[in-house]
Amino acid sequence: MTFLYIAGATAVVALVFAFLKYGGIMQKDPGDERMREISKQIQDGAAAFLKAEYKWLVVFVLVVGAAIGLSSAENGLGPKTAIAFLAGAAASAIAGYFGMHTATRSAVRTTQAARGSLQDGLEVSFSSGVVMGMSVVGLALLGIVVFSVAYAEDGALTSRALEYVLGFSFGASSIALFSRVGGGIFTKAADVGADLVGKVEAGIPEDDPRNPATIADNVGDNVGDVAGMGADLFESYVGSIIATMTLGAFLYAGDANMSSMVLLPVAVAGLGILASVAGTFFVKAQDEHGIHDALFRGLILASILAVLFSAILTLGVFSFPEGVVGWKLLVAIVAGIVIGVAIGKLTEYYTSTETKPVRNIAQQSGTGAATNIIHGLATGMESVAAPVLCICAAIWIAHAMGDVYGVALAAVGMLSTLGISLGVDAYGPVADNAGGMAEMAELPPEVRQRTDALDAVGNTTAAIGKGFAIGSAALTALALFSAFCARAGVLQGTGDLVLDINSTQVIIGLLLGGILPFLFSALTMRAVGNAAFRMVEEVRRQFREIPGIMEGTGKPDAARCVAISTEGSLRQMIVPGLIAVVVPILIGFWSVEALGGLLAGALVAGVMMAIFMANAGGAWDNAKKYIEGGEHGGKGSDSHKAAVVGDTVGDPFKDTSGPSLNILVKLMTVVALVFLPWFV
Repeated sequence: MTFLYIAGATAVVALVFAFLKYGGIMQKDPGDERMREISKQIQDGAAAFLKAEYKWLVVFVLVVGAAIGLSSAENGLGPKTAIAFLAGAAASAIAGYFGMHTATRSAVRTTQAARGSLQDGLEVSFSSGVVMGMSVVGLALLGIVVFSVAYAEDGALTSRALEYVLGFSFGASSIALFSRVGGGIFTKAADVGADLVGKVEAGIPEDDPRNPATIADNVGDNVGDVAGMGADLFESYVGSIIATMTLGAFLYAGDANMSSMVLLPVAVAGLGILASVAGTFFVKAQDEHGIHDALFRGLILASILAVLFSAILTLGVFSFPEGVVGWKLLVAIVAGIVIGVAIGKLTEYYTSTETKPVRNIAQQSGTGAATNIIHGLATGMESVAAPVLCICAAIWIAHAMGDVYGVALAAVGMLSTLGISLGVDAYGPVADNAGGMAEMAELPPEVRQRTDALDAVGNTTAAIGKGFAIGSAALTALALFSAFCARAGVLQGTGDLVLDINSTQVIIGLLLGGILPFLFSALTMRAVGNAAFRMVEEVRRQFREIPGIMEGTGKPDAARCVAISTEGSLRQMIVPGLIAVVVPILIGFWSVEALGGLLAGALVAGVMMAIFMANAGGAWDNAKKYIEGGEHGGKGSDSHKAAVVGDTVGDPFKDTSGPSLNILVKLMTVVALVFLPWFV
């Protein structure tokens, strides 16, 4: 149990570090009155959205918590699981809110800092991302430690105790899906409306203060790419750790060294926090060409430290059961860390303005939107192959080193440096907002130039973050699936659950599971389309009816656009969210084998679709940015208009449907694992 307390202490370190970073940000200059006014609108809009969203989620969480609490406690449900579920939901919501609260206040300070130098702007925006990253890992690991200590039986973490702790993961998953879907619909409805009417029809620049959807667009960056992404990776982090702990307890029950297999993932995560903290001190850049290298340098240093700390744990600290070799477990951890970085670099290749795929899409924009979209789709499809091969390599290596436990441990390794990797990702929306404020506040051109340099790298890091999230989701879902099979076998008294591919029930489950990512994506994309339609109509109405908007003498009604995005996203996030919870329960009551097939089918189809959509959307976005940099005619050219259409198609791909699929496959597996006693 000593390692639990040490891990808890590192979680507290993360939270203290986050608060210190937040305090440092708030001491920075927030700029002039006009900048503060714009920032206040964004802050109020983001807070209003999260408040409305959390009202809906409180009802869902209380209903599901009551269902769990009133169930029998004999097989891992009951009041203990319900309390953990409620705490997981609360922790995820708090982390998301604090990260978004910080981001909305950091953007204006980043803009003001960029008036001084590029490094000053980077320091503020990256510090905001670090607050998000450290809040997520701190609250997540602290929650796992608290419930592990509270539910331990006679000082030992048994499989029964961990079944109760699993409720914490389910709570985090529930918040993650709704946050991702709701935030994604909000941000893309606003973005599409702002781009189609402002940039294409009216011919005004991005983030022009005359565009009433601009504020909603900036609000969306925060609720979708900060709070939503934070909730997504919070859930992956918690799920991977608890799944590995559960497998350790199931697979090595009765062994004198079982506790080592249970506590190792917690220890790896705890020391990963310290590695992440160390990495943040090396993120410094003197010019725009050094921003990407600075961020990557911090991540690589943290990864190297995580490997060294893991080596100390596996080779010198823990004693393992007979047949388990420490260096092999280390290889499994390293495989996860290396593959995580590799998937990020592959994502960068397919989405960066410096590489062939994006420049090819930009070139194809010269013949219209149709060829832009064709090549964007092709790029997204091609981009699936290499990351999946990397995931397969990680699975093969980790399994060879430690069987299914090794695969789960690889997921923990990949996410061990989440404190800094999420910080690198969450920095992007802050830099994006900073550029928008520079435009809206009509600051000198050199300020916008610096914020654009930060934003350009932020687009790439956001795409890398999505690739990392998908890779970690695949390994986490596989770890949870292995725990599901192990627990089902124990409850049935047959050993591990074995899925026979020739079984009719398994085949039906596979096909149903393969359907769900497509159905889910259709619902979320249509939701964006519906909300964007209302947004386009509203922006057109304001341009038509409010005197003096285009001349700069009339004031657009930004609050109305925020309200449209909020109403559309909250109303239309319900059905996609319920699918992930209701479908596994319905299939589980019919057949546990069919449920296993459902989870496997959803995992395969979901991961493929998520990579395709995220990379296609990122490539379209940066092809537009590449043209806006002066290539192929620059802003206002026919190529630019075609690229804007392609980017608009890609918006719900990369920021709504694609990222939400990560959570779909994980949440379905967690639901199946938590409610398994109902089905057996």
